[in-house]
Amino acid sequence: MQLPPEDRRTSPYTGWTRAHWEAVADALLAAVRPYAGPGQALINLPGPRPGVSGRRADGLEGYARTFLLAALRVAGARGADPGGLLERYAEGLDTGTRRPTAERDLADGDDRSWGVIADRTQPMVEAASIATALRLTRPWLWDRLDPSVRERAGGWLAEALHRAPVDNNWWLFPLTVGGFLAEAGIETEAADAAVDRGLDRIEQWYAGDGWYTDGRPRAFDHYNGWALHLYPVLHAHLAGDHDLTARYGARLAAHLDGYTRLFGADGAPVHQGRSLTYRFAAAAPLWAGALTGHTPLLPGATRRLASGALRHFVDRGAVGPDGLLSLGWYGAYPPLVQEYSGPASPYWASKGFLGLLLPADHPVWTDTELPGPAETADAVVPLPGPGWLVQSTAADGLVRLHNHGSDDQPPDGVLPDQPLYARFAHSTATGPVTGTADNHFALLAAGRASERGPITPLGVGAGWAASEHRPRIDGRELPGVTVTSLTLAHGAEEVRAHLVTGAAPGTEVRQSGWAVAGEQVAGSTEGPLAGARADGGPGRPGALAAELRAVHGYHRVGVDEAPDGTAFGPRAAVPFATGTTGDGPALFVCASRLAADRTAGADGAEARPGAGGTALGSLAVRAEAVDGGHRITVRWPDGAAHEARLGTRSAAVRPV
Repeated sequence: MQLPPEDRRTSPYTGWTRAHWEAVADALLAAVRPYAGPGQALINLPGPRPGVSGRRADGLEGYARTFLLAALRVAGARGADPGGLLERYAEGLDTGTRRPTAERDLADGDDRSWGVIADRTQPMVEAASIATALRLTRPWLWDRLDPSVRERAGGWLAEALHRAPVDNNWWLFPLTVGGFLAEAGIETEAADAAVDRGLDRIEQWYAGDGWYTDGRPRAFDHYNGWALHLYPVLHAHLAGDHDLTARYGARLAAHLDGYTRLFGADGAPVHQGRSLTYRFAAAAPLWAGALTGHTPLLPGATRRLASGALRHFVDRGAVGPDGLLSLGWYGAYPPLVQEYSGPASPYWASKGFLGLLLPADHPVWTDTELPGPAETADAVVPLPGPGWLVQSTAADGLVRLHNHGSDDQPPDGVLPDQPLYARFAHSTATGPVTGTADNHFALLAAGRASERGPITPLGVGAGWAASEHRPRIDGRELPGVTVTSLTLAHGAEEVRAHLVTGAAPGTEVRQSGWAVAGEQVAGSTEGPLAGARADGGPGRPGALAAELRAVHGYHRVGVDEAPDGTAFGPRAAVPFATGTTGDGPALFVCASRLAADRTAGADGAEARPGAGGTALGSLAVRAEAVDGGHRITVRWPDGAAHEARLGTRSAAVRPV
């Protein structure tokens, strides 16, 4: 990928400018061109396996998602298209809609036709990208099509207005199609109705403070930004509907107030939730705020965060030697990928290029970059909507998300824990291991660890978050057992407390810490302290260290190595502590820390508790039984202090 020289005067943090965004877009579009089939209708990219919807849907994904990128590129250039992008996508629109088919796998010799849009099928998803692309480029593509092509393409898209979506963010796909068709004068009554239905449905999922749950009771993740906010706000903006823009723009601004804290100083978004292979689509809501004027960010801060996210992935191998985006985080990483994802799925990242719609002389492109929240000062910020506590440290630029509210569990049953939702903590530098869970508290029965299952939030506040869950094994609750959990955070340090009630005396429990990953990992223990260190992570100049200190209730600490690594490196290590319950409620308390050393090299130094300037050794924690529960007092290394009262299904915290 050929990129322009860095501009450290205008962009002191990333070095990247609008020209870099255009160059990356051009390179991504050029790389997929050889994979276009006859008539440009299907773009079937190479990959380890097809998506669950079949190869025809994969080819449609390749067309639709790269068409969105092409549309943003051309619309951002005010119609300039020297590479003939729109000509090719117009040809594909003509070809693909001639004979739509229900055949899924290209087994019938027809490698030109798009799949029909039916209830809850992938073509409905792709119709939204196509409709958005057509809406953005209407003067240069749609309005110049032969009327017969417009009729066929409009008819294919209109099926999305009459079909049932999956009951989550999919309601916004008919909305998006409807927004375009209403403007194009096609089935206008049905189109307007689809817009209204979509907005009405997501209204039921609005949790306040700028956060939606994605259909399920507590499914909070990046779909908030790249779907649940993006589609309504973009539709309102393109329609010129000032009332709708004001309503959904205000929600977007409220969302961005917390969301902007989920980016590390290296540009990484927090590694949490599904579809993470969309990577720098995480920049889409940042640009949407600037595009509509509904953002708490100054223009230079918007570009710093967005360019940081794009550069983070480009610099770390997300774009392979063949110029294609892989199914993974940096390079390919199969454990990250959902079954619905096919080889072209990562190109939903095209949404991250929304900023190209802003003209080159807009302040978001011309103002000097400003630092992001994680770079300015240490902070611990509660997000009540999702039940999260966001902790960031300026010295290493890491962001940690303590999860006491997002589980992605359905309302009418319990599914196995999904690591990217069920963990007690996520960050911008770590991901979950396969096998024994990291950042998890489990009860052990016959050697098997319990899962968290549905989470009941108990509150968040200044420096704390709490929740309750009923641990389960094989989907069945452990009879009568409740775990009430509390996280306290300050600076780079955390205190994690769990009150177990109803468990049989002698039940073993296990608390795990952060999974650090890299080319080399090592771990060691010293008294109540366990430490793990990773060197050689992608794009990381120094080491990443995780520590866990047993404070109350635990009797042993150790470090597990995970030879399969995480999305952040081929090998990983996780500190842990174990203990056993006694008679009555049992309290378990540990201190934990995740820190990056930006100056340390991959020198293979032995991991040791206390390395990297840890303050866990000077963290004072006292736990004691009191009437109605337990009292936990924490004095942090800088002298600040918290006192918490933890009871069964209750938590209260105050500074002291």
